[in-house]
Amino acid sequence: MNLNQHKILLMTPPFYRLFKGTYSLARFPLSLGYLAGAVKKHTLWDVMAYNADFVPKSEVIKNSYITEIGFESYLDNLKNLSTPAWKEIISTILEYKPTVLGISAMSCNFASARIVAKLAKEINKDTIVIVGGPHPSMVGSQALQCADIDISVKGEGEQTIVELLKAVEAKKELNSIKGISYRKNGQVIENAPRDFIEDLDSLCFPHEAASFVLKDYDKYPKFAFKYIFATRGCPYNCFFCGSRNIWSHKVRFRSIENIIKEMKALREKKVNSITFEDDTFGINKDYITRLCDAIITGCPGLKWSCELHVKLVDEKIVSLMKKAGCYSISIGIESGNNAILKKIRKNITIEEAMAACRIIKKQGVELCGFFMVGFPYETEASLKDTMIAMNKIDYDALVYSIFTPYPGTESFEFCKQNGLIKGDYDVSLYNHQSPANCFCMNILPERFRALLSRIERMVDRKNSPNFIRMIKRAFSLNTFRKIQELYYGSRVKK
Repeated sequence: MNLNQHKILLMTPPFYRLFKGTYSLARFPLSLGYLAGAVKKHTLWDVMAYNADFVPKSEVIKNSYITEIGFESYLDNLKNLSTPAWKEIISTILEYKPTVLGISAMSCNFASARIVAKLAKEINKDTIVIVGGPHPSMVGSQALQCADIDISVKGEGEQTIVELLKAVEAKKELNSIKGISYRKNGQVIENAPRDFIEDLDSLCFPHEAASFVLKDYDKYPKFAFKYIFATRGCPYNCFFCGSRNIWSHKVRFRSIENIIKEMKALREKKVNSITFEDDTFGINKDYITRLCDAIITGCPGLKWSCELHVKLVDEKIVSLMKKAGCYSISIGIESGNNAILKKIRKNITIEEAMAACRIIKKQGVELCGFFMVGFPYETEASLKDTMIAMNKIDYDALVYSIFTPYPGTESFEFCKQNGLIKGDYDVSLYNHQSPANCFCMNILPERFRALLSRIERMVDRKNSPNFIRMIKRAFSLNTFRKIQELYYGSRVKK
């Protein structure tokens, strides 16, 4: 590498490590993979991808939530910058000396992202700090309220990052780059939005460059690279979800051939189990059928899992998915109360959800159920209905999360208008596993916390018999961490 070459450090900031030093996001974040691939393909910049939330030989979280596990430590570690996670970040920046630092941030780790930006500026004030990902995509130029962030990227970043790096290299103005906000002469400039990428086949496979760009690549387990997307976009309109603000309502599909090519490439790297990270796998039965037929022909014996919408579940489609190697299906049910399901625009009934779960189990496919509690309209009666549904359905794994109104979402504005969010809202305190959460109009915080403790004990009891088997089958708590990673999708996302 030329020592005078421009360098970009792409980073996922720490979150789990701040709860406990041995907790970890044991995966190669797709966002870093896609961005690193674009930089390597379209620029001459040197690039390093750094998952600062990863530790080798990390400890498995012993339940399906982290509500009260290490929350005080998490808060302390946002203030104490002498802990191993921050020291490692400082050391990495000092050693790599990036021209540009690109941080991929969700709402749950945006407080951590701000700290990373501050550390980078303290090391070298000339480092250009760019933040992208779900949180900046939701709040836009508000991300620049952090003085250490120079540029905020809204929406898909693969094309934006290439244009930004070329502009930095040529010392050009940023006014023509769509999809960004930045400062000029003390003023915040918000450029025109960027169109969504229509040809998803044009993107690099995230894992392709991993061995060249990923810090500590050889310390990651094979399953860290098992995640892929088939589509971007979600046609649904759930009240609590920010996905449509990030990917749009319009669904864009990768070609079947392109997906099979990626799956084969992963298999060559000894990755024999794949997880589709789509908000909803397949979107329609025709696409699912064609993809499954292609997997049967092109990747026989490969195992995979996905999240499927209740409306797509029937005997024929699940049978075909199993034949194609699908071993686990996650279903987002959210509530056991039909009135709540209607309010949150889930577009299902609990009866339909239970019927879908029975079909999945009948076909011999593992079932993971997602529930969410604490919606603004929640009552003790509706929570009871949700607990009944949790107990009634025969899951292999049950994941519950607490409703969280993330900035930039419809639910956030609703909570503000109804006095559930005050002016001093601190995004670092609230996520789908936070004990500080209570955004209910009908239940007081103390009572809500007591009810959640009861639900959590029940969730642990229900999960315990299948716990060891699920770990062995999935190589890690990937089904549980679909929630824990707080990726904006049905819950939050990637």
